[in-house]
Amino acid sequence: MAVNVLGLIELSNPSAFEEYRKQVSATVEQYGGRVTQRGVRGEVFWNELECKPFSAYVQLEFPTAMDAQRWAQSPEYLALVPIRNQAMQLTLFSMLPST
Repeated sequence: MAVNVLGLIELSNPSAFEEYRKQVSATVEQYGGRVTQRGVRGEVFWNELECKPFSAYVQLEFPTAMDAQRWAQSPEYLALVPIRNQAMQLTLFSMLPST
């Protein structure tokens, strides 16, 4: 069953972000995933969980939860973490359908 991964992004360095963005899609594709949406945050209606501010988001789709996990822990993606850390703060999580 397909699983989505959502990343909440707070940019801190636009040039590092562009470097990261140029490389990250290839790592996603290598593990069977694809970018399904990118965008900027709109109006926040409720924030009872007190989420930290974020300015953008990305949604990925993988064939299975295992594929998403393999990608997130892959050497190819982990090699990008130093660039990612320069570019942004990120909250990344999978979204599993309810049964």
